[in-house]
Amino acid sequence: MSKPRVLITGGAGFLGSHLCDRFLADGYEVICMDNLVTGDLRNVEHLFSEPDFHYHHQDVTEFIHVPGRLDAVLHFASPASPIDYLELPIQTLKVGSLGTHKALGLAHAKGARFLLASTSECYGDPLVHPQKEDYWGNVNPVGPRGVYDEAKRFAEAMTMAYHRCHKVETRIVRIFNTYGPRMRLNDGRALPAFMSQALRGEDLTVFGDGSQTRSFCYVDDLIEGIWRLLHSDEVMPVNIGNPSEMTIRQFAEQVLAITGSKSQLTFKELPQDDPKVRQPDITKARATLNWEPRVELEVGLRKTLEYFKERIELKETVR
Repeated sequence: MSKPRVLITGGAGFLGSHLCDRFLADGYEVICMDNLVTGDLRNVEHLFSEPDFHYHHQDVTEFIHVPGRLDAVLHFASPASPIDYLELPIQTLKVGSLGTHKALGLAHAKGARFLLASTSECYGDPLVHPQKEDYWGNVNPVGPRGVYDEAKRFAEAMTMAYHRCHKVETRIVRIFNTYGPRMRLNDGRALPAFMSQALRGEDLTVFGDGSQTRSFCYVDDLIEGIWRLLHSDEVMPVNIGNPSEMTIRQFAEQVLAITGSKSQLTFKELPQDDPKVRQPDITKARATLNWEPRVELEVGLRKTLEYFKERIELKETVR
C-alpha cells in the first residue's frame, strides 16, 4: 500500500517546516509548497535528501496543481508576524482569501482532509479573558493589524463554507503565541526580538509598559496538538496554546535570565490595537484531543537559545 500524502503550504516557514518533519517521521510523503516571501529554505534543507520529501516553489494565491492522490492539505501559508503583515498587507490579505480558496479547492478535488492554520488574532484585543472558541472577538477591521486578523477570520468562514456546501472534511486550529527553533531573527515577535538583542548585548525593546500579557507555547507541543486535531473528528475551531499567562516584561526578564545577558529594558510606544491580554482556554483541546502543553518555558527557551546562538554566530561569520 502506498504511503499517505500531505501537502503543507507555507512548508518552509517556522511552523510549516516542523510539520514537514513530523509527517515524514510518521511515514507520510510530504509536499512542501512555499514562495519564500517569509519562508526560508534553510528550514527544510535537511529534508532534501529524503525520498518522500518534495519542495514546490509556488505562490498559493495562484492555481495549485499537485499530481496524484492527496490525503491531507494543511494550509500554513501566510505572513504571521507583525513586521511581515504590516510590510506585506496586500499579500497577507491575498493569501488569507485567494490562497485559502485555492487550497480548499484542491482539497475538495482530491477528497483530502483540510486543516487551516488560524490564529488567536481572530479574537483581536479581547474583551473576554481567557479566550474561548465561542468568543467572536474584538477586531478593528480598518486598523493596521486588520489585514492579518480579518484575513484569518475570512479564511475560517471560507473553510466552514466548504465544509457545509461541499462536505470537505475540515479542521481549524487557532494558534496562540508559539516559539522555538527556526523562528527568524528579525521577524518582530517578542522572543526573536528579545533573544537576538540579549545575545548581542543590546537593550531589549518592550512596547508599552510591558504589562500586556501573552502565553507562550513551545513548538513541539503545538505540532502535537495540530497532529491530533487533524486526526480528530472536531470540525469547529480549537485553541492550541499554552494557558500559562505572563506579562511581556516578565517574559523579557526570563529571556535575560536564560541568556545571562546584562542588557537592560527599554520602552517604546505600544503599537495600535496591540492586544492587552492573550491567554487560551484549552478546555476543548483537553477534552477532544487529550492534549495540553508539556514543555516548561525554561526548557523550551534553552532549546531555542541554542538555535539563536548558532544563527547569530553564522550571520556574524558571513559578515
